This record gives sequence, C-alpha cells and structure tokens, in this order.
Amino acid sequence: MDQPGLEAIDIRRMFSAIAPRYDLLNRLLSVGRDAAWRREAVRALPASAQGRPLAVLDVACGTADVALEVLRQRPGAWVAGVDFALPMLHEARRKLRAGGFNGSCALAGADALRLPFRDHLFDAALIAFGIRNVADRRAGLTEMARLVRPGGRVIVLEFSRPAWRPLRWLYEAYFTQMLPWIGRRLSGHPTAYHYLPSSVLAYPSPEGFSQLMAEAGLEGVGFRRLTGGIVTLHVGTVRGGNGTGE
Repeated sequence: MDQPGLEAIDIRRMFSAIAPRYDLLNRLLSVGRDAAWRREAVRALPASAQGRPLAVLDVACGTADVALEVLRQRPGAWVAGVDFALPMLHEARRKLRAGGFNGSCALAGADALRLPFRDHLFDAALIAFGIRNVADRRAGLTEMARLVRPGGRVIVLEFSRPAWRPLRWLYEAYFTQMLPWIGRRLSGHPTAYHYLPSSVLAYPSPEGFSQLMAEAGLEGVGFRRLTGGIVTLHVGTVRGGNGTGE
C-alpha cells in the first residue's frame, strides 16, 4: 500500500520549512473551518476511560492544534503528540506553554510507522490531516491500532472530495489553482502547496479508506462527511473490547 509521490525525507523537509507559518496558512486556506473540523474529531473520543484520565495519542501532531483541543474539551486528559518534523514540535511546545498545558502533553519526534510506545497504552489514537503523508497507510493505521486498548478508538480526519458535482468542481478549482498560488506566496515555499492538492486528489474515497481501516484490524468503522464532503471524519474501534467506547 505504498503511495506514490514525495519521499518521506522530502515531506519532512517541506513541513519543517513551513512550520512558522503553518497555523496562519491553515486558517486562511480553510477559511477558518479547520478549527471546527478538529473540534468534531475530538468529540469522537471515548466518553470515559474507566475511572482514570483519558490517554490520547495524537499522530502527526504538527503544531499541537488537536492536542490543545483535546485538553480543552477533556479536562484531566493526557496527550502524547508525535511528529517527524521537529520544527513543528518547536511550535507545538510554544503553544502548549502559552496555553498552560505543558504538563498535560508530551511531545516526541517519531515516524508514524514506528511509534515509540508499548501496546495498548492509549484509549484513543487520532491523526488529523496526516494520514495522506504516511508512505503505507494501512501499516500506519495498524500501528495506531496496536497502541490503543481493546475497545478504544482510532480516529482519522482527512481531506476528501465532495460527492456533489458542483461543489466538487468549485473545490477542485480552488484546490488546484488558487490554493497553491496563495500558499506559495504566504509560506515562501515553492512546492508545499502544490503537494497538498495533488495528495488529496490521489487519496482514496471515504468508502475505500474505510476498507483500509478494516484491513488494519479495526471494526465498526464508520465515516461522516463534513462541510459537504471537503473533509471526512473516520472512526474505528480496536477489536477485543465491548465496542461501546463510552
């Protein structure tokens, strides 16, 4: 299930280069919708952790927007964030300190295919806008599932393509023409925002990605389209629990 495109080292360099302006670009290029999408993903976390603090793994955590949303929504939770672009983690640490959450989130440099944690350590693993960049998506999902307790959840938030043709046409026109132009000028990086639309257009359908999640050992896999299908939220349960996650 290796995917074509940039090599991992090129993707790491690209995200490292745009880290200082990553948040600004996310807000501008999504017209502010990215924060709402992350809130929906965090709402899909299990409701409880059987009397102990909820433990959440944030894969490809970037600048910690998801981790911060977890800590805001779920007081007392503990988050581990991993990313393979170290400048992203520098930005994440700054934001966690500014928000007073430095003691509630541990950050580490790591590849999504080789996560440095023991089996079944977390109640949920979440990846937002990062699974496209994993060389072997099925292996990445399997690795996330390995780290989640039986009955816990794997949550994936990712760009997709709207099913309604008029919206898809507008979306693809924006993605392939306007977004690269804006991104290049604001980020100063010549190719980063050309890679984004090409990777989204090559990404599986929600149904196809749900099949990958099932092949990775997850059950009860479902998805929900957000903002007309511009983004899709996928949720699966790790086998072996009661599957309630509540």
